[in-house]
Amino acid sequence: MNATAILLYSIVGAVITVYAPYLLVAFARFKLGYDLSAPRAMFERLPPYAQRASWAHQNGFEALSVYTAAVLVAVVTQIEGPWVVASAIAFLVARLLFSVFYILDVPYLRSLMFGVASACSLTLFVLSLLAVHSAL
Repeated sequence: MNATAILLYSIVGAVITVYAPYLLVAFARFKLGYDLSAPRAMFERLPPYAQRASWAHQNGFEALSVYTAAVLVAVVTQIEGPWVVASAIAFLVARLLFSVFYILDVPYLRSLMFGVASACSLTLFVLSLLAVHSAL
């Protein structure tokens, strides 16, 4: 599989990492008795792990927007190579672990995974800019 395909599939994987923590939120809401008329009002009654899962879910959207932009820039500039593939895989692993550490309330490791995932997005941007610069 070439780097472009891996990058595009990694966007799908990134979307999955956004929604995975929400499964715990849905489980906790179901246990409480889901209130269709005021679903956000239930948040305060959720157990702490489910509140952290909700925060991980929300943070996932923020990371996804930056990562998707980085991937699309990488695809447009047609960058290839081991750093591209490693960045895509490392992003997915870091975001998955970010959610796990967030839910388990391990803030130092959560922050480390946030940094790793952010570095992966930055790497794709930098490699793309270097490719454009060398083409000029």
